[in-house]
Amino acid sequence: MPNSRLSLRTRLIYAAPALPLAMLGLPLLVILPDFWAGSMHMNLATVGFVLTLVRIFDVVVDPAIGRCSDLSHSRFGRRKPFMAVAMPVAAIGAVGLFFPPHGAGALWLFVFYALVTWGWTALSLPYWAWGAELSDDYTERQRITSLREGGTIVGILLSAIAPVALGITTHVGQAHLLSLLTIGLATPFVLFALLLVPDKLPTRRSTPAGLGPTLKLVASNLPFRRLILAWAVNGLANGLPAALILIVFDQILHAPAASGPLLLVYFAAGVISVPVWLKCAARIGKHQTWAAAMAMSGIAFAFVPAILHVPHVLILFGIISVFTGAGLGADFTIPPAIQADVVDVDEAASGEQRAGIYFAAATMAQKAGNALAPGLAFPLLGLVGFSTHGGNDAMQDAALMVLYCGIPSALKIVAALIMRRFPIDRAAQQDLRAAIAARA
Repeated sequence: MPNSRLSLRTRLIYAAPALPLAMLGLPLLVILPDFWAGSMHMNLATVGFVLTLVRIFDVVVDPAIGRCSDLSHSRFGRRKPFMAVAMPVAAIGAVGLFFPPHGAGALWLFVFYALVTWGWTALSLPYWAWGAELSDDYTERQRITSLREGGTIVGILLSAIAPVALGITTHVGQAHLLSLLTIGLATPFVLFALLLVPDKLPTRRSTPAGLGPTLKLVASNLPFRRLILAWAVNGLANGLPAALILIVFDQILHAPAASGPLLLVYFAAGVISVPVWLKCAARIGKHQTWAAAMAMSGIAFAFVPAILHVPHVLILFGIISVFTGAGLGADFTIPPAIQADVVDVDEAASGEQRAGIYFAAATMAQKAGNALAPGLAFPLLGLVGFSTHGGNDAMQDAALMVLYCGIPSALKIVAALIMRRFPIDRAAQQDLRAAIAARA
């Protein structure tokens, strides 16, 4: 059985890889299309087609990797072998993707984008499932995920700061810096975690179900369905402002240069808030804390239209960013800890430990929410005739603000209501662990 309480050293070593893994997000999501369409002179439509084609395969790759890691047996544990193999695969993919030879074409882009994307998946899914299995304790799981996801937010923050601090302004230079920095930090951090953090091997009590039956059992887990619904709704609420924030600073606030400092305020508030949410989760419960954090963010977002035409609007926007950034800290750190408790429901019923497939399903839901945000926002703005080059009238500006803060505010409140009466609290989780122990 996992230890109820881990040492701070063990938690830190386990959490450390999250920082460099998060740093790869900026070059992959923001820089990559411009890098290949600009520096590599590839048609933008071809770039988009190749990247989309790779992501389509995630529907198969994510659950397959999650399930395979659940079924893995080795003397090193279940999760470690996947991470050990995936790390060099993802590193090779990143090097090939951002240091391609002259004349590299669509096939090169497909192969190396697939390597880095699926390698990252094969590294991250077992990594998250491993964290869920390090402890059976309700509060200790929150401590583990708080450190890990706090590292994720710091990694995102560093990926934005490092190029600026080093005076690197071109997308090519930023891609080179962040990909090498990710590999340079991830290699020792992952290695230390593999060597120094325990990875348990479960005792099989029944023949494991196949992937299809397993997905059906996952879908029948009512607390999981509730959690994943809240996760998806909240993900869309976060995705809409992320997709539109630069347009808002340019077209509404007329201060594009202020976006960088205020984004730093936003992410810094997320990092600083993590210990606060940890204490709240230990005191009133994880789901109640997350619901309160989402409600706080929703209310803060609702104030954005009221400050647009008052003096010192950027200062007031910064204050709102503190509250919404703090909410982001809860969004990152609390749901994965609740996910670990949800897996206990499945284990108590089936006798099988399959955190990997649950985190794969959660990842797919988050990806869907992230993809839906720009897919919803930009066509709707186009429908009302909004232009990023300016010259918009009051109705078009209002449409932008509805998508930027009105809908996200409402979605945050809806997600908070979904989680308000979540059935797994501390007492329920302890009952589940007792049932699992008795069955064993």
